[in-house]
Amino acid sequence: MSGSFQFVHPALLSLLLLLPVMAIWKGRKGVSAAIRVPSTTDALQAGASPRSKAGGILFSLFLLGFALLIIALARPRFGKGSTDVEASGIDILLAIDVSGSMKALDFKLNDKPADRLAVVKDVVAKFVTERPNDRIGMVAFAGRPYLVTPLTHDQDFVAKRLDGIQMGQVEDGTAIGSAIVSATSHLTDSDAKSKIIILLTDGVNNAGSANPNTAAEAAKALNIKIYTIGAGTMGEAPFPVQGPFGRIQYQRVPVEIDEDILREVASATGGRYFRATDTDSLASIYDSINKLETTTRKIKKYEHYDELFLYFLIPGLALLLISEILSQTIFKRLP
Repeated sequence: MSGSFQFVHPALLSLLLLLPVMAIWKGRKGVSAAIRVPSTTDALQAGASPRSKAGGILFSLFLLGFALLIIALARPRFGKGSTDVEASGIDILLAIDVSGSMKALDFKLNDKPADRLAVVKDVVAKFVTERPNDRIGMVAFAGRPYLVTPLTHDQDFVAKRLDGIQMGQVEDGTAIGSAIVSATSHLTDSDAKSKIIILLTDGVNNAGSANPNTAAEAAKALNIKIYTIGAGTMGEAPFPVQGPFGRIQYQRVPVEIDEDILREVASATGGRYFRATDTDSLASIYDSINKLETTTRKIKKYEHYDELFLYFLIPGLALLLISEILSQTIFKRLP
């Protein structure tokens, strides 16, 4: 393990070139005396001792303080605990349905009825923690898709963003084709050996302008494999609706999942289609995907930094303040 010293804004250090220019200009102009009097005789008669070096001292303090402020603005820092970490050759883009139908209570969480989205978030969070060497990104979709997090090795960040997704953030609907297009676009520039999309939905493509099969062909052309998951029980599922007096009631509604489309999308890209009818089957599906073959490579990652700018900012401000105080007191210039 080793550390790394660096400046966040190194270009600002070029301002240090102003210092010798200022010094040369000051030298040609001459050093101002601390006390200006009509003549040396008058000064001696007044009992004052000339302090011709005072102006030079004040200017030197100013230059040093100015230099320290420039260094502080460049934001020096020291990387602590550099680590070699294993990075896989696989990039994963999670596409998660957040349409209104995900409110259906046909799954369980901790042995209690829970809506589909809550269970999906719980299962996917565990999946993410079990893929420490992968880059993982995420899009959510309903009537249209939106980016939740770009590809990253930061599992904690992905977990936090996953926890924050919810229904109702975009117009309702199920834009499966558009979700595939969005997920594919975020994998386009990836140089990973293997690129996959894991798309989970509980409905039928009824929104967006992209056809799922056409989107799948585009993904295939970019060597992206798509695994699709249909989430929902067979038959009917309890769905919460607001009653006439504001009370939540539950109605059983048909579970409609376009399994044919999901199978075709997966098959076209070399992936697989899964059906999750309960929490256990959903967990086992992600566990199966988790067993994908990966390759590893080492990358260097600096996880923590000590910010050092205060060590330059405070002394710099102090020197400028001292220079100003001296110019107004001991070295005060009289007209």
